[in-house]
Amino acid sequence: MTTIPFTPNNSASPPFQAVVTLDGSSYSISTMWNIYRSDWYIQLRDQSGNLVVNQPLIGSPPSSDIPLFPGTFMTSTILYRVATQQFEIT
Repeated sequence: MTTIPFTPNNSASPPFQAVVTLDGSSYSISTMWNIYRSDWYIQLRDQSGNLVVNQPLIGSPPSSDIPLFPGTFMTSTILYRVATQQFEIT
């Protein structure tokens, strides 16, 4: 498992960005604050910059896993753990 701390920077655009490997390919994840909903949205882009998914950032509690992109990948998962404020990639 790989962990990436979720440390948004409000003066950066986007406030958070990281490159992750899912099913053997590199993807870029980024987050933006949605003023209307008052929460974070996460975007997943492929190596060419094409948008794969744009959705609310759903957090997983300590006792269960809520994958961020269910059905998108065959072997990899990514989730956001609220308690530790980290992304977990397996």
